[in-house]
Amino acid sequence: MGQARQDRKGPQTNLKTINSPTKLRFLRAPPYPLPFQNHRLAFFDVRQVIVTQYYTITQLAPARSQRKIYKYEYFNMAGNTDISPLDAQPQPFNATKLAPAKKRQRSRSPSASAPRRIDSRRSPSPSTKRQRSASPPARKLKRPGQRARITDAEREHIRQKQLEREREVEQAQASKGIHDAVRQHYNAVPERGRDWRKTDSRIKGLRSFNNWIKSTLIQKFSPMEDYTPGAQERGGGGMVFAEGPPPKGLLVLDLGCGKGGDLGKWQQAPQSVELYVGLDPADISIDQAKERYRQMASRGGGGRGGRGGRGGYNSRPQPQLFHGEFFVQDCFGEPIDKVHLVRDVGFDGSGGPSRFGGGGFDVVTMMFCMHYAFESEAKARQMLKNVAGALKKGGRLIGCIPSSDVISENVRKFNEKAAKPKAEQSGEGEDNADEGEIEEGEAEDTASWGNDIYRVRFPGPTPADGIFRPPFGWKYNYFLHEAVEEVPEYVVPWEAFRALAEDYNLEMQYHKHFDDIWKTEKDDKVLGPLSERMHVRERGGDLLVSPEEMEAASFYVGFCFYKV
Repeated sequence: MGQARQDRKGPQTNLKTINSPTKLRFLRAPPYPLPFQNHRLAFFDVRQVIVTQYYTITQLAPARSQRKIYKYEYFNMAGNTDISPLDAQPQPFNATKLAPAKKRQRSRSPSASAPRRIDSRRSPSPSTKRQRSASPPARKLKRPGQRARITDAEREHIRQKQLEREREVEQAQASKGIHDAVRQHYNAVPERGRDWRKTDSRIKGLRSFNNWIKSTLIQKFSPMEDYTPGAQERGGGGMVFAEGPPPKGLLVLDLGCGKGGDLGKWQQAPQSVELYVGLDPADISIDQAKERYRQMASRGGGGRGGRGGRGGYNSRPQPQLFHGEFFVQDCFGEPIDKVHLVRDVGFDGSGGPSRFGGGGFDVVTMMFCMHYAFESEAKARQMLKNVAGALKKGGRLIGCIPSSDVISENVRKFNEKAAKPKAEQSGEGEDNADEGEIEEGEAEDTASWGNDIYRVRFPGPTPADGIFRPPFGWKYNYFLHEAVEEVPEYVVPWEAFRALAEDYNLEMQYHKHFDDIWKTEKDDKVLGPLSERMHVRERGGDLLVSPEEMEAASFYVGFCFYKV
């Protein structure tokens, strides 16, 4: 009875007779039944695989239980020949007899709390306990070599670079502030209409005179060199030109177009205009220019002008209005090729003397605005790069700016007058030494001049000899009744500008003050009658411009450059 119970429990394995070390492995039972011949092993699958020449793996897996886990036993096949096959069969593994696994020892560095990895391949000696290793000695820092040291010259160079960067940031912020001030001013100037300018304006004579000057520049320098007036203008009949087909219309780029006040002047140009592109940083002014262009288009392109218009050689039908486009664009601080139409017409981004082709425009005009570019050399060069890049070879740059000669003369006179009392006081004694000195808290006088209509005032000191060196950044405030309210402007030293323009293949052809232009062109057979129609003078010769208005007009010069 007892033997039967022992048979039902299965064969017992005598672990004492196994000479080789025993290692435990686990295996999940196979999911299918297996056939057996021995009735004692009816519930086991016995497979033996030779691993090495010393050991054999006996794998036991129950045929029915899918989850029960049994033991691998490694035993030596060379010895233990007296062990019976039945005793050699292992029993199912009893997991309750296993000792709990020992925790893995981890050593910690004395200088850090992070655990240190222990190599599992090396087991510590059972006789000695592994001691915590001592912290390594601190690494001795090396003294910097000669290359790592910064000399006084290098330290000063670094300081100067830092100061230069700070100045550039301040200049950029100040430049942005001045640019915004100019843009906001011209946006705020109301559009009062043509009738008000001709009747109610206090400076209507000055307005008419300046417009006549601009028309004179357009009449004289806008046509191409090979332009031949039509037979109609020579006294003949019909619209057939003297030589060949009609010439191609002009492509005009107006930098600083403002409210579009010169559209009518370009409509009456001797050579007809095909395309007019107006750029200005003031967005409200651009909207007003678009509205003025729409009104001209609704009237059929009519306007008052010079050659070919009313009062020209002969009256003729009004030409069709040119195509006009207007864009908000900073013309001095940024490249103008951002405007897609400028790129379509043609723009040479090099803008230097190495390229002689240039762009696709015949004329670039800047009326009463170029002086804003002389805030800095970078802006002046960007302005000239835009002009040279847009003009084709043989193209013309026309415009008008404040005269540096007038500014220099007034500055020199002011400084001489300011220095004269000090020299006189030095010889009169101590009694009168305090006369004329600036009291504490009182603002020091600076160069200024003008009349009731216009005024020029420098906010700071000016050169005693009236020569502005360097030629950039000499700011003054300009006031003009009904038009300009203390807007910052900049001196344009003419000789410096002329030399700078030559770097961009722009050669000067014309330079005259407004009063000299009047004296030279007032008796022209075209421009003389034009001055009567524009109310610069009455029929018969009496000038309609007051002396104060003429003094304000003499502050400006007109110019023309050719692209070579």
